[in-house]
Amino acid sequence: MNLFTLTLIAIGLSMDAFAVSVCKGLAMQKADLHKACTVGLWFGGFQALMPALGFLLGSSFDKKIIAIDHWIAFILLSTIGISMIKEALSKNEESASDSLDIKTMFLLAIATSIDALAVGVTFAFLQVHLLPALCLIGIITFLLSAAGVKAGNVFGSRYKNRAELIGGIILICMGVKILLEHLGIL
Repeated sequence: MNLFTLTLIAIGLSMDAFAVSVCKGLAMQKADLHKACTVGLWFGGFQALMPALGFLLGSSFDKKIIAIDHWIAFILLSTIGISMIKEALSKNEESASDSLDIKTMFLLAIATSIDALAVGVTFAFLQVHLLPALCLIGIITFLLSAAGVKAGNVFGSRYKNRAELIGGIILICMGVKILLEHLGIL
């Protein structure tokens, strides 16, 4: 998997965290650098950790599934992408809290990084170099989450749904690309 593809996957994965960060920023009276970095560290850290766990899980049975790995990657990425698109298009508005306590941030970090666990499973099948991929995902998520806090504080919730929609589309496109490459079409 090349750097461009990994970067697009990292951006796609980080869109849930970005959207939640925007909501956090919206709820804050003043979003300073410390608060933005705190949110970025939680989300970036978990976005890097979860693919590692998924990779370990996928590696434990990759020899048995090598013939259909491209289909698994396609299905997982597409399912995550469709879920993100549905959430972006839903009319349900989530209430936001400005709390950065450990319990709140832990639960949010887990919730926004579950999709990264599934992507980690696909990394095992696709023989991705794990450490650079994890670093890229963590750094991009950190940067976008910290920026999301500031953006939410300044601009409000106007861009939350668009971010989730774009993230979902990117993940679906990556799943299709992996499938087409394996089938020899690309």
